[in-house]
Amino acid sequence: MAEYDLTLRMVQSLDRQLVYPLLDFVSAKEVYKAEDILRAKFELLSHTNMVDFTGQLYEQIHGTAELPAEFAAKREEVIQKLEEGEQKTEHIREVIENPEVAGLLRQDKLQNMKLLRDNYQCTPEMVLELYNYGQLQYSCGNYGGSADMLFHFSILSTDPELTLSAMWGKLASEILLGNWEVAYEDMIKLREIIDKSHFKSQSELLQQRSWLLHWSLFVFFNHAKGRDGIVDTFMLPQYISTIQNSCPWILRYLTAAVVTNRRRRNMMQELVKIIEQVSHSYRDPVTEFVEALYIDFDFDRAAAKLEQCEDVLKKDFFLTVAFDDFVENARFYFAEVYCRIHKRIDLAGLTRRLNMKQEEGEKWIVKLIRDTRMDAKVDFKDNSVIMNPTYNPVYQQVIERTKALVFRSHVLNGAIEKRGLSAAKKDESKQDVKPKQKQQQQQQKPTKRQQPDTAVSVAAQ
Repeated sequence: MAEYDLTLRMVQSLDRQLVYPLLDFVSAKEVYKAEDILRAKFELLSHTNMVDFTGQLYEQIHGTAELPAEFAAKREEVIQKLEEGEQKTEHIREVIENPEVAGLLRQDKLQNMKLLRDNYQCTPEMVLELYNYGQLQYSCGNYGGSADMLFHFSILSTDPELTLSAMWGKLASEILLGNWEVAYEDMIKLREIIDKSHFKSQSELLQQRSWLLHWSLFVFFNHAKGRDGIVDTFMLPQYISTIQNSCPWILRYLTAAVVTNRRRRNMMQELVKIIEQVSHSYRDPVTEFVEALYIDFDFDRAAAKLEQCEDVLKKDFFLTVAFDDFVENARFYFAEVYCRIHKRIDLAGLTRRLNMKQEEGEKWIVKLIRDTRMDAKVDFKDNSVIMNPTYNPVYQQVIERTKALVFRSHVLNGAIEKRGLSAAKKDESKQDVKPKQKQQQQQQKPTKRQQPDTAVSVAAQ
């Protein structure tokens, strides 16, 4: 189902080597032609230093065992660069990997640099070589080495732009290594730095947040806390705005995360609002299922979209691991809404809408009613369920509708505090300037007064 494949859209916001696992996945699922995928892999990696692997792809594409001479020349060049990088960083690596030195380092980067320069003859140029060597290691596919070099650089560097770049590189390395615990921590740190940093333009900030949304999908759908983390991050106002303005297709993954996580079912109404707002620019079976169920209450359409969701999820690199959870929870939400609206429910009809076998579906519905403690009675003669409508008290409705206000108030208070701090700093700087101006005025006033006195004394003489 290439119609709903998001690989081509996501390539724009991912690093080259992060795109490769996606191409490998769609190749296994036969979403595109095998020849096209093979050529895309070669084009993708030909701009890296993974010479041997690129050579294998060339042999598969052209059906030959002989490689052009340029591959051998480039291989020698890469090996030479690696040897030079290892030599240039040898001294500083020995110093910072020493446990005694590591214990002396503090959060103040300027003090750390002074300590290394005065006591261990490490210069800022040596620190920069860590960044260059880390980039080279990453380009060669040695992600363990690149993660170490970029981590050391980010600790020592005083250049904010290069530090941010190094953090992106380390996150990519940890993702490709499959170190999900470390990658999760790195992603949270990167999010905090992006939110605190002052970029040259709003478009640059939007781009950074868009990259984070895409890269974080690798972590969220492989980490134990990922289902909660993706909702906490993507539901932040600044990231909702990023989704709406830059990458609406990310809404598929937010929708899947909310559906598969019943502990966050209180976010469903907020999600429905976002889907309704973005529906003019992006739609797919996953978002349309929620739209049909909670906005239109069109159960036939929701059932059809749920069936399409099964095909979409199986061919989505990130959501294939959440396939069983999504289908199970989607059926739960479908049955819950269906039972609330109808007074008498035909078990056969509901089972058919849930795309389940008759006996399996009836058992599942009866179990659902028992587990959720719905006020209902099963009539086995008519093969139906009779629902007794229940209504929440007014105070309970008020509590449910005001739950989101606590989160919004917290975000608003945070924004007000930031503005208050920036305003206080401006006031302090103004107050520091005023005493200096007064001192200058006081120093100038006596000179003006002395001139008439001198003139009078001269006239008297």
